[in-house]
Amino acid sequence: MKTVTAAELWKQALERLRSEVGEEDTELWLRPVQPLSLENGVLTLRVPNKFFSDGIKERYLKRLLSLFREVAGSEIGIDFRIERDLTRVLPPSDPVPVASPQSDFALSDLNPRYTFEGFVIGESNRLARATAESIAKSPGTQYNPYVIYGGVGLGKTHLMHAIGNAIRRQHPKARVLYTTSEQFVNEYIGAVQNNALDAFRAKYRSLDCLLIDDIQFMIGKERSEQEFFHTFNALFDSRKQIVVSSDRSPKEMSPLEQRLVSRLEWGFVADIKPPDLETRIAILRKKAELEGFSVPDDVVLFVASSIKSNVRALEGSLIRLKAFQSMTGAPLSVDDARDILKDTLSLDDASPVRVETIQRVVALKYSVDVKDLKGQQRTASIALPRQVAMYLSCVMTDQSSTDIGRAFGGKDHSTVLHARKKIEKKIEEDPFFLELINRLQADIKAAER
Repeated sequence: MKTVTAAELWKQALERLRSEVGEEDTELWLRPVQPLSLENGVLTLRVPNKFFSDGIKERYLKRLLSLFREVAGSEIGIDFRIERDLTRVLPPSDPVPVASPQSDFALSDLNPRYTFEGFVIGESNRLARATAESIAKSPGTQYNPYVIYGGVGLGKTHLMHAIGNAIRRQHPKARVLYTTSEQFVNEYIGAVQNNALDAFRAKYRSLDCLLIDDIQFMIGKERSEQEFFHTFNALFDSRKQIVVSSDRSPKEMSPLEQRLVSRLEWGFVADIKPPDLETRIAILRKKAELEGFSVPDDVVLFVASSIKSNVRALEGSLIRLKAFQSMTGAPLSVDDARDILKDTLSLDDASPVRVETIQRVVALKYSVDVKDLKGQQRTASIALPRQVAMYLSCVMTDQSSTDIGRAFGGKDHSTVLHARKKIEKKIEEDPFFLELINRLQADIKAAER
């Protein structure tokens, strides 16, 4: 038997294996592994998590044992030690600031209303919810990265904020950031344009937990996707928690950068399905309780039976019923609910709505040209219908605010978000304007049939 250290044995085996499996797979699976000791014919390797050890066993174990025998001249076994040192995940001291107080790179706020306590559990989301809570208790250890996927309005964003809020409660000094993929892309573009890439990278790569929503919108944006790939590597190698959401599973993505999909599949993938009737009823009752709004059981059952696939639509319907009751002071009935929600009750069966249709219907209603909605004119006669069309595009389509802004003549995503907030405020304050919005939605759906 040759005299060889653990580091030498691993290094020589890795060099030989690299030429066989290729540079990419070596970087993906083997570079993060660290040799710890070689004792009694067993090489102990430290790996970031169980997914690494399982992956190495499945892909390379036989070949590694053969290479060890060639290098050492005797049989060498492998033992894996999974990294579980939580002090490396969340530092006990104040985080190091990444930029000056004047920097634009501030951490985002989490929505305090999105907590685990406010998330209604059902068969459709039980696994996703349990995994999220486990991550919040021990971030960066077992389920990293964590990918949540499912349709629009099913609670993915709620779970992400709940993870962030729980981590911040347990570790007040932890650097936790929630963002969307489009915000990441826009911030990256701004950093490139303003020669601020160092500050951008310092911000993202020094996080303790990164929560990034709608990752599918980053797919295909080559430079931004590559930047996120390197951000992912930096965080993962530092045992920091990564959580992403998507409208599809990683296997269904088709990125230019296939390496990103491979990394997403390292961790735990959970889907959220549309809720069943019992869960929809529980969601409505929970939302009503939070809003301080008493809803008759027959109305709850009617709404839950009519809106089947979208939690966001369920909650939105309840807000509209509350607005009606607060204006009239009369108790709600099923007939009232059917009339108030008539334009949304067929949502599940409706044809997909296009931004072009929304623009055309809104332009006709306000007697303006579609080209005006896409133009730069800011007079009140154009600005209001443009904001209405942007708002309806946000709530009636699956388009991101960046894509919606592009459809309105290249407007910035922040312009779209501003329009949405302004129209939402106007709806809350003006019942006549609410009725106008309801009629427009009905007209748009009719135009798509």
